[in-house]
Amino acid sequence: MKYLGLDLGSKTLGIAVSDGTGLIASSYKTIRHNEEYDRLLDEVKSIVEELNIAAIVLGFPKNMNNTIGPKGELSLSFKEKLEQILDIPIYLQDERLTTKSATDMLIMGNVSRKDRKKVVDSVAATIILQSYLDRRDK
Repeated sequence: MKYLGLDLGSKTLGIAVSDGTGLIASSYKTIRHNEEYDRLLDEVKSIVEELNIAAIVLGFPKNMNNTIGPKGELSLSFKEKLEQILDIPIYLQDERLTTKSATDMLIMGNVSRKDRKKVVDSVAATIILQSYLDRRDK
């Protein structure tokens, strides 16, 4: 079973994909969208069809006190729109601090600031997806 991981930001959508067994997540790509969320729906649908994805794991940004803020509401709205055009399950995964973790990993790997900006969102999506895959197996 193949999964797609999504990290929805205000300017980019980080995308990760699992292997066919649903055990290992890898970065796939980052899409710049400038708040054109409806355009993203078609792109995600195309990726789902192309890669034969069975389920999506969408990052769900909560505040540190566990409340849902504007970014969390945006993710909920995006999830609802995806559910209208796709006939696969879409799961929410808490994504607090994933972008910071992704940035820290890239810094430890000596990735330049310029290059980090290009991949940090897909790395964050990979962390979101891998967290879901690891939790699901327990």
